This record gives sequence, C-alpha cells and structure tokens, in this order.
Amino acid sequence: MKLIRKSSLSLAVVLLAAFASCTSATDRGVVADSTTETVAPAPVDRYGRLSVKGTHLVDSAGNPVQLRGVSMGWHNMWPRFYNPSTVTEIARDWGADIIRCSIGLDLDENTYDKKPEEAMALVDSIVTGAIDNGIYVLVDFHSHANNLPLAKKFFADVTAKYGDSPNVLYEIWNEPTEVQWAETKAYAEELVPLIRDNAPSSVVIVPTPRWDQEVDQAALDPITSLDNILYSLHYYAATHGDYLREKAQKALDAGLPLFMAECASMVHTGDGVIDTRSWEEWMDFADRNSIGWIAWSVSDKDETCSMLRPTAASRGEEWTDNDLKPWAVLVKYYLKKGRD
Repeated sequence: MKLIRKSSLSLAVVLLAAFASCTSATDRGVVADSTTETVAPAPVDRYGRLSVKGTHLVDSAGNPVQLRGVSMGWHNMWPRFYNPSTVTEIARDWGADIIRCSIGLDLDENTYDKKPEEAMALVDSIVTGAIDNGIYVLVDFHSHANNLPLAKKFFADVTAKYGDSPNVLYEIWNEPTEVQWAETKAYAEELVPLIRDNAPSSVVIVPTPRWDQEVDQAALDPITSLDNILYSLHYYAATHGDYLREKAQKALDAGLPLFMAECASMVHTGDGVIDTRSWEEWMDFADRNSIGWIAWSVSDKDETCSMLRPTAASRGEEWTDNDLKPWAVLVKYYLKKGRD
C-alpha cells in the first residue's frame, strides 16, 4: 500500500503539542491548587473487574471502557526493561491503563520455548508492577506459529499464580499468519477452558487470521461456547488504512467485540515515517467505538516503533525526555488525550 507522508512541519506540530501535553502535571492525573492535590484513582480502582457485553469491554457497573496502553517489546530481546519500575513510569507518568507483557517464542535461544523459567520471572515482574500500580496487564503469548501445547503449559502456570485477579487479561496467540479462522477458532476453544479453570471471570483476547486482521471472517462464525472474550485486531497505520477499518466495522456491525492489542503509526515492518493522519483516523475509529488499544513497543531497537533510545536506563523511572523517541512522545499524548 502507498505510504502517506505527512510534511515534516505537520509532524513537528503534532509532536510539539504531544510534548507539551505530556509534561503537564494535570495530564498525569494530579490537579494542584494552592492548598491540596487530588490524585485520580488508578484504573483498576476506577473500573474494577472487566467483562465483555455485546461489542464492548465494560467495567464492573456495565459501562463501556476504552483501555489505552503500551506493549513491552519481545521479552527475549529487551529483558532489561521488564521490571516494576518500567510499569510504574508507564502507569504514572505516561498515563497508561494497561501494559502488555509480550512473552516471545521461536525467535532465538532466549524465548519461552527454550528458557521458560527466565520468561516466567519476567512475567512476574510486569504483573507485579501492574498490580502495585493499579493498572491492567495483558499477558501475551507472543507467537506467530500455532504452539498450542506450549500455550497450555504457559497459561496453566500463569493462571495458577495470578488466577482470577481483576488486573490480569490474557492474549492467547499474538499473530497467526497464513491460517484459516477455523484453526484459530479451534485453538481458542481448546485453550480458553483451561484458562477458565483458574481464571473463570478473566477477559481473554482471541486471535484472528493473517496477523489479527481477518476479523470479518471471525464475525461470520464467532465462538459461541465462551464468554468474556474479545477478538484481536492489529494494525500499523501507514500500511493499514480504510480497507482494514471497513473489515473492523463489518465485524462490529455483526456483533463481534474487538480489541486493538497491538498497533502503531508506521509501516507494518515497524519502521518508516510516522503517519500521523492515518494514526489519527484509527484513534477516531477506536474512540467512536470504545475500542481499547495498546501501542507497540517498549524497546530500544533502531527502528521507528521502538519507543526508546539506547541511552534509556533499564528502570523506567530513570528515563528522561531525551531518551524518548518521537513515537513514544506521540503515544504519551494519545494515552491522555481527552482525559484532562
């Protein structure tokens, strides 16, 4: 697809506004006057246990909730950022409602399939940080292949420890590639009941084919035997435009609840220019339909979608403005936009 390029002046204006917003104390949920400070309640205190009703994720009172958050990068590539301090920074300074813990498979010698104990220790760091900060955490089985036996082991262990915690949501297969909906549906129908043994009320995010884009196919034959499930929609705004939103709208119109578990503003490779126009169109679509989203990713690779520079400390609370790349600044702005 043709890449839409914004002028450098336009992008600079957007990022300047984002930077100004992100450095404002009031945008971090703190309202100061001459005598007192009021701290906004943490997301889990505000929304409570989440569930799915119709096409919406809803709070404990049944009101639609739009979670906004940030994804960690592959755990095996950026373990140094997998610590509670990173979660604290993203929750308190960035304003995220949810953080995604991306436990990778099949990529190198440090993935979950090779070193499960190390991976589980990093899950503990992120989940503990989320609970301590009162935000939600999406535990993501970050696989492209169908690794159902490993997924069963992984989620049995995670749910045995965190059970039905109101903070924890589960994403059972990151991005299926060239598979049919029948395969991903069968995968979910076999795996989710295992998760329900320890987490009977938790929200589970179900994959859709072709990198979580064929949501319209899932809408033709949805899972009817399971409740509290959302269907995953991933996009990279400079590649995926109107045609994918049309698929998403078709799925919503058919009654399929969606969640944007991974998204970003550049091309699908994670590199290239930031397409602010297309990103804004996606944000408008998410806002109109109360669809939650999680931006990719906390990492320091030399690519556009990596939010940090190599100078960034491992502990998030030690990051400075100079450590944040333009994508991080833009994400911070949209995490807080309209929530003043």
